[in-house]
Amino acid sequence: MPTFLLVALACALAYLIGSIPFAVLSSRAFGLSDPRSYGSGNPGATNVLRSGNKTAAALALLGDMAKGWLAVWLAQRYGLGDVACGFVALAAFYGHLFPIFLGFKGGKGVATAAGVLLALSPLLGVSALGVWIAVLFVFRYSSLAALCAAVASPVLVVLIHGAGPLLFFVMLIAVSLVFKHRQNFFRLLRGEESRVGAKPPAGAEAATGHDIVHGKRRKGRGRH
Repeated sequence: MPTFLLVALACALAYLIGSIPFAVLSSRAFGLSDPRSYGSGNPGATNVLRSGNKTAAALALLGDMAKGWLAVWLAQRYGLGDVACGFVALAAFYGHLFPIFLGFKGGKGVATAAGVLLALSPLLGVSALGVWIAVLFVFRYSSLAALCAAVASPVLVVLIHGAGPLLFFVMLIAVSLVFKHRQNFFRLLRGEESRVGAKPPAGAEAATGHDIVHGKRRKGRGRH
């Protein structure tokens, strides 16, 4: 099979893997409302946490990370080079941001970005996760942790690997993460951003799958 066609197929598969909405699936498995129907409306682990179900949120987080890692690992397993794997990583990442299964309206990509970075370079991925965890632990703002990790990632690439091809792909991911969190950034400046562990919106913890089955969405205020 021609290399170009193989890379194209790998990217298509990676996009489909990245499009799997683990936040929606984990919520459904626990009988919770669709995460797009409350809080920020974002189909991501942080918003699932607002339901009050930490297990569902943890599964959403792990699922989103795992799909990013798996997509890149499969490409590496089948012998694709570093540049090709970089494009596969982007495909999985943008699959999460613009998932075909959710009408191209996905999450903000933090967990999936962590997954692809761990596959591309374990040391880079662990370092970026370290920044995210440290900021989250100190300030308890998920969005601030994501922004700091995104900004730090290209610097970490240069420190660990130098200014090679990997820097290009990480820069694209970092810019996309910052763009997806632009509203959070301005809420942080205004002091309006909610902290992780803050009391979930009224009714969110009691949400059930009824809203998913009947396609109903409740409006709510969210932060991430």
